[in-house]
Amino acid sequence: MSKVGKLPIAVPAGVTINVADGVVTVKGPKGELKQNIGNKVTVEVKGTEIVVNPVDNSKAANAAHGLYRVLINNMVVGVTSGYSKTLVINGVGYRAEVKGKELVMNLGYSSDFVAIIPEGLTVTADPSGKVTISGIDKQRVGEFSAQLRTLRMPEPYKGKGIRYDNEVIRRKVGKTGVK
Repeated sequence: MSKVGKLPIAVPAGVTINVADGVVTVKGPKGELKQNIGNKVTVEVKGTEIVVNPVDNSKAANAAHGLYRVLINNMVVGVTSGYSKTLVINGVGYRAEVKGKELVMNLGYSSDFVAIIPEGLTVTADPSGKVTISGIDKQRVGEFSAQLRTLRMPEPYKGKGIRYDNEVIRRKVGKTGVK
């Protein structure tokens, strides 16, 4: 039995859970999320708690047990408080700005990158080089921020590039001339 899967999920006030036909629907003040669950686990709503149980004691059922418990917990947290990631853009002339449903970024290449902001996500860019991506779906927030980061990965010599706000780039010493 999964150590994570055994823990019940607390449902805060204002959040409704519906389980029907293998689909868990979570509605809250920020929106609604749906998740298909496999046939390896069962989901029960008991008052203000959600309990996820494996169907049998197989290895696949135990793996799905912990997975779906965490996915449902992420849905509950997403519809109540939401998720956000902050990217920091470092470099001379590097900047980002939001124009409608597009994020336009100048990252030192010959042309600008234009990223279309996915539905359900909000992106804000400030002049100091911080881009904040927020939404209710943890997976979509993380995926979009990772895609933006790959446009210009941080390099270890000058620290230029796009990095997460809490990420630490280990700096390297450059070459020294012969003396």
